[in-house]
Amino acid sequence: MKNPQKLFVLLGLLMGFSPVVKAQSGDAESAVKYRRNSLHLILVESEDFPRKETVMKAYSNAPFPEKYNNHSIGFNSFDPTQFNVTGTTQTASTSSKKGMFSGLKSAAGAVANADGDGSDMSMTINKFIKDKKVANQLIAKWFNRQADGSFDMKLVAERGSYNASEMEANIAKGSARGTASLADAGEELIKNTFVVFTKLKFVSNEPIAAAIRLAAKSQTGKLGYFQILADAAADKIYEKTKEGYSVWTTSYLYRLKWNDTTAAVFYDKYWMDKKSLDVKKKEAFNNSTDFDMEFVGSEKSSTLVTFSLKTQRTEDQTVELATIRNVDNVFAKLQKEYDVFKPKTPLYSGDPITAKIGLKEGIEGGDKFEVLEQTLDPKTGLTSYVRKGIISVDKNSIWDNRYNAAEGEVSDKDDKDNKKDKSKTPLDRTTFKGGKNFAAGMLIRQIK
Repeated sequence: MKNPQKLFVLLGLLMGFSPVVKAQSGDAESAVKYRRNSLHLILVESEDFPRKETVMKAYSNAPFPEKYNNHSIGFNSFDPTQFNVTGTTQTASTSSKKGMFSGLKSAAGAVANADGDGSDMSMTINKFIKDKKVANQLIAKWFNRQADGSFDMKLVAERGSYNASEMEANIAKGSARGTASLADAGEELIKNTFVVFTKLKFVSNEPIAAAIRLAAKSQTGKLGYFQILADAAADKIYEKTKEGYSVWTTSYLYRLKWNDTTAAVFYDKYWMDKKSLDVKKKEAFNNSTDFDMEFVGSEKSSTLVTFSLKTQRTEDQTVELATIRNVDNVFAKLQKEYDVFKPKTPLYSGDPITAKIGLKEGIEGGDKFEVLEQTLDPKTGLTSYVRKGIISVDKNSIWDNRYNAAEGEVSDKDDKDNKKDKSKTPLDRTTFKGGKNFAAGMLIRQIK
């Protein structure tokens, strides 16, 4: 079709909007169709470290985050040494604050960041994104791009709950509803496409413990008698913490840039279907620099790994458990810190108020969530979410949905966090307090 404006309208007409159907009380969560953010995971390959094969295998075998659509684009790792940015230096984070405790933090941070997990990593990732045209590939996935360069709307219709059966009726009527549906899909689906780059390390605790002890003792002569006590305490802490290993995870969150302008460029310059194949358009999209990603933020997490004789797990199983738990912890931090990345979750039941989220998502007693009902604005044809109330997590009824939770814990901290009355039936959902007249299928989203 030669007229881009007509094409824009026609593509929208191919999709009719069907409101998300609410599950009745008692239905399984899988029966609820709701719009999820889309996610692709990329591992930043690391240098050699202890038990690297076990750590990498654990990451590869970890369950995909179930609150997101899997938007994999074919490659799931890259070697950062192949995308070095000239003119940058690898520096560890430091603190200008004085005092022993700031020194401890700086020492631990210096050891943890010794291989360059600093601002330069973001620059390396940015170069990878541009060189590999990650944004183009994410868009190609959305529009089901084929080898001949053609696109279609099948995936958009599937994830957006658009009613394909209304296609011919909308075209025949020449309704503007199709254009609204297309704008709705861009705002609700394509715009909320994310890539998380994850860097893993498995390090011996001894160098970190030694650095911390050295930092503490560097205050000699400044604290007098109290320095003697501080030195003794530092030695004691060193002896206690030097054994074992720690899993360190750093994750970088990126979002696809997609707005009305980007959409117009795509439909005008690059769109073609099976009936309008154009080799020049195919090559133009392959080489296009019109699309990009934006950096949202990063988070870090670490987990102490000790090989306890009390458990029946092998050392490799302990490392696997710690690695997956640690990655989950970073995701929970990203979700809490950055509103755009927060997933919506359907209520499992309305009375009592329950949902299938728990410790894996980092929720704690008293955390607040807004209850949303998805509606279609009759004036604009766009989806909107109406707040129906606010609920909070019942601290006495939080589901432990962490990886292999039933097999025991990784560290003493986990043991303290997960003390339960073993005589009770294990929880399979989290209970919330506050509000009424909520129904299964309504969506909840965490608020600060």
